[in-house]
Amino acid sequence: MRIDIIHHEEDTIRVTIACKHSNAGIDRLKRHIEAWEERIKGKSEGQTVFVELSRVLYFETVDNRSFAYTSDQVVEIEQKLYELELLLEQQETFVRSSKSQIINMNKIIRLKPELNRTIQAVMCNGERLYISRRYAQGIKRRLGIIGG
Repeated sequence: MRIDIIHHEEDTIRVTIACKHSNAGIDRLKRHIEAWEERIKGKSEGQTVFVELSRVLYFETVDNRSFAYTSDQVVEIEQKLYELELLLEQQETFVRSSKSQIINMNKIIRLKPELNRTIQAVMCNGERLYISRRYAQGIKRRLGIIGG
């Protein structure tokens, strides 16, 4: 792979991917570049809003609708959770925590194991989320709590 940076007088950034054939890796690179601005579009109180990913505590699906939760805002977003996973796969901070949630690991302040082998995650705003057994080991590994 060769990377060229060309300075120009335009105010916008233009990215061109030149390849012989498109493949899954190229598609992943394209998605990563598209997510580069690190904002997600959604609706709140009837208005279109843009939320910085660094402010998002978690994403959740409720009644087939997806939401991004920040400390002070709930924004309905267009993407399904599996689409968000693809969009965020290059973001080391977001990880699936249950069938209906993706959580920002940078916003966790405390983890508490529960009797049923789930994990309670206390977020920076005091909200408590539950990490299901299915995803607990992966999150512990990503947080460096257990070896990989």
